[in-house]
This record gives sequence, C-alpha cells and structure tokens, in this order.
Amino acid sequence: LPTMAGKEMHPARASHQQDRKARGGWIWEDAQYPPKRLRGSEDEERPRKLPKRKIVLLMAYSGKGYHGMQRNVGSSQFKTIEDDLVSALVQAGCIPENHGEDMRKMSFQRCARTDKGVSAAGQVVSLKVWLIDDILDKINSHLPSHIRILGLKRVTGGFNSKNKCDARTYLYMLPTFAFAHKDRDVQDETYRLSPETLRLVNRLLSCYCHKGTHSFHNFTSQKGPREPSARRYILDMYCEEPFLREGLEFAVIKVKGQSFMMHQIRKMVGLVVAIVKGYAPESVLERSWGEEKVDVPKAPGLGLVLERVHFEKYNQRFGGDGLHEPLDWAQEEGKVAAFKEQHIYPTIVSTERDERSMAQWLSTLPVHDFSATALAAARTGTKVPSPLDGSEGDGDGNTD
Repeated sequence: LPTMAGKEMHPARASHQQDRKARGGWIWEDAQYPPKRLRGSEDEERPRKLPKRKIVLLMAYSGKGYHGMQRNVGSSQFKTIEDDLVSALVQAGCIPENHGEDMRKMSFQRCARTDKGVSAAGQVVSLKVWLIDDILDKINSHLPSHIRILGLKRVTGGFNSKNKCDARTYLYMLPTFAFAHKDRDVQDETYRLSPETLRLVNRLLSCYCHKGTHSFHNFTSQKGPREPSARRYILDMYCEEPFLREGLEFAVIKVKGQSFMMHQIRKMVGLVVAIVKGYAPESVLERSWGEEKVDVPKAPGLGLVLERVHFEKYNQRFGGDGLHEPLDWAQEEGKVAAFKEQHIYPTIVSTERDERSMAQWLSTLPVHDFSATALAAARTGTKVPSPLDGSEGDGDGNTD
C-alpha cells in the first residue's frame, strides 16, 4: 500500500534534523512529559535529554553603571543586570538561546525590580533551567565580577519569587555628616555621630513602625491619601552603629517592609535627615501620613541596597516537607557579607567621594518648606530641586 501523504519525512530532511539534534546537546523538555524511549540501537544514538526544573538563584550585584535590574528586550541602549544574567545562562548551557529573547518561556521572575544604580546583596530570581553539572561555577564564569550567583535551591513547580515574597529588607548607607546640625559645615568629614544623635535617629525611624499601617502617599508620586495601594506596613527600621571607611564615617539604616513604592525608602530617610538637622519639626512625620500633601525631600539613590528577601509563609509550608529546602540562605551569609565588603561598600564610598551626592543634596534642604504643604509651596513659586543622583527609584517599584 502507498504511504499516506504527510506521514513520511524526506530522507534528506530527516538526516538534517538528526544532525541538528546531535549538535544541539540538550533538548528542552517539560518534566511532566518524559520522552518516549525507542527500542533497539536507535535509543542509544539519541541526544541526551534533561527535564527543566524550577529553581531560585541568590544574586548579588553592584548596580553602578546599570539601568536597573529588569531587562528591556529589544532595547540595547540601556544595559540592565538581567541582560548580563540571561547572557550568562545561555552561554553556560542552562537555557536555550531563544529563552533569552522571551523570558516567559523559562517562567522568569525577580523578587524586586531594583532601579538605576541600586545594588543588591540578596536578590532572588525564580526560573526553569537545565540542572547541568557545576551550574553555579559555569554561570559565574560568564558573569562580570560585580555580579555573582551565590546560591541555588530547588522550589515547587508553581513558585513565583515576587508573589511568594513576604517582605523585603533594604539598607541605606550614608555618611554620618548627613545628621550634623544645619549650622555645621555641609560636608565636615571630621564629624562623628554621637550616641545621643544616634538615639534620636533611631527614635524617629521607629515612628515609621508604630501604629501599624500608614498611608505613604507623600513618600511616592501619583498617589492620593485615600488610595489603598498607598498604605504600607513597615516591620522594622533602625540605624546601626557608625563605622569608618577611608577616613569618612558612615552608618547603615536598615528597613524591613512587606513592599515598597517608588522612592519610598529614600523619602523616609530624607525626612528623618531633615528633622535631625533642624530643618523640619518632628510633627511633620505624623502630618505626612495624613491627607494633606506634604513636601518630603528625597535622599540620593547612592547607598540604597536590597539586602534580603523573605519567604516565611513558603518556608512554613514547604521548608520542612522533606522535599524542599527552606529559603533562608543561612549557609550563604558569609559569601553575601564578603560580596558587600568587596563590591558594594567600596563603590558607595568611592562614588560619594567623587560625586559628593549627599553633600549636594543636603544643600537643597533649606529650599523645602516643611511648615506648609507642597501645594502651598507651589502657589508661592518655590521650586524644590531634585536630588543630584543616578537613581530614579528604589525598592521593587511595586505600586500594586
């Protein structure tokens, strides 16, 4: 009987396809649909196949020189962290090349969409990859030294790093002369933060955590006081003990919250700095959560770092089931600390010395009118300059 049309492949085409498969190495396959095995010697000649697995990667990077974390496919003008990451994944053999063009094919998701110039010590991304041998070493071999993959863990098939993230912790590193009284030189490198001033800073920072949820509409843009999406819950915020770097004293402010809006952290820091320096009364903090529009200064983007993301609910449900690891990264803490000391902190110190972004921003604080609303300031023609910095946002940019 004659062969039915369309059921038989031309010999030349079949040969070409076999050659292409042999050269290709891995073949992308879903784990739930294993390949059918052929009988006889043909089975041994087929290329080796690996199922794709859902994993999370712990990332650290210095954001200087990058236009944020998130990749903009088709735009080569602005380089992002994910551009370098996807390129490394392809070169390492973890994903097919076409997945780099359409990241949905590998179910890619990041915990936080850090913006221009913002660094991270504990970013987490979820995606599907081929679990090749020595996967971390191979990925890192194709990454620049200021971007590192510090850890990898298997997760459930439906895991989404953004949706499963309960909270995010950021740090903001700044020179302590930012807390010097306004009557002092705007950039006095001999300034040292006193215990009394540190206690004042921490008392003010803790106000953000009191009385539960607040409306942070004055700490972002295009949000009204009654919009539910402007209400945020800050779990913890405090300033650590100061330390010296290259003769200049710095301090680190840490803040943990469920999620943050654009510019929110920088404005939270900026308002506390204005109060400590004597430009604004303490009462402006309570007023900023009210319905009126308050003029809140925005601190420079330099110094903002995504330190850690939290998956407490996921860990409670899956961390002890014997099949999945808890996403706490305790074993990677040493590598995270080393990366901050080697790549993040030195970049912040050297950039502050070269560009003086904090000193320039501090000189704009007298222009702000903290006794009137932003609307009243606009009516009088008062112009509030933008901070001189390289970042247009912080946090994950989440305004949902």
